[in-house]
Amino acid sequence: MTPRAPTAPGEGEPHAILVAPSLLSADFGRLDAAIDAVAPGADWLHLDVMDGHFVPNLTIGPPVIASLRGHTDLFFDTHLMMTDPGQYLEAFRDAGADGCTVHVEVGMTRTLIRQMRELGLRAGLAVNPDTPFEALEPYLADVDLVLCMTVFPGFGGQAFMPEVLDKVAAVRAAVDADRLDVRVEVDGGIGPSTVADAARAGADVFVAGSAVFGSDDPAGAANELRRLASGAFRPASAAG
Repeated sequence: MTPRAPTAPGEGEPHAILVAPSLLSADFGRLDAAIDAVAPGADWLHLDVMDGHFVPNLTIGPPVIASLRGHTDLFFDTHLMMTDPGQYLEAFRDAGADGCTVHVEVGMTRTLIRQMRELGLRAGLAVNPDTPFEALEPYLADVDLVLCMTVFPGFGGQAFMPEVLDKVAAVRAAVDADRLDVRVEVDGGIGPSTVADAARAGADVFVAGSAVFGSDDPAGAANELRRLASGAFRPASAAG
């Protein structure tokens, strides 16, 4: 296998809790100011890329990511909600993405993972709420991150879907059982009332949009989410 990409923030710290504020909920007219406001509380910055085909919305592409890269050194956790991500992975890498996450639903999963590795990207695999654990299980040893969507992708501000937590727990159990260096990320409806439940299920990376950027103190909101998650997280080996 191609060697893994350079170390990401939090790597080497087993079960370190990371918060990845999502710029989808920021003021797109002042993204630089939004990043400055959240940076003291952010571990990663989550960038939602939507193509208007895989999901019914359009957001940003490589030119915007390149402009953001010139403004911050934060790790760019780039979520590609795209029908054909392989066509654009190199462009996202060149724009400054550190890691890219593709959806298992688009197919050609092993090819996409290999392509990300060859480009030096951190490799992530995402699953929609109605996609079963079994769809991603064969790839767990080959990726750096599994993203369990806790809403259907496409728009911010949706309500958290607690029924996804069983899948989060299954991912955590499999990752811990095989001692894999894989982050378990959740995205959708994450806020003070839901982050602890996701942490108890085994998530260790938390994407939060409106709960962070809707606050008067985005960095403080991110820090509070980390505190709540840290107090609730239990590795699968300690469950029960």
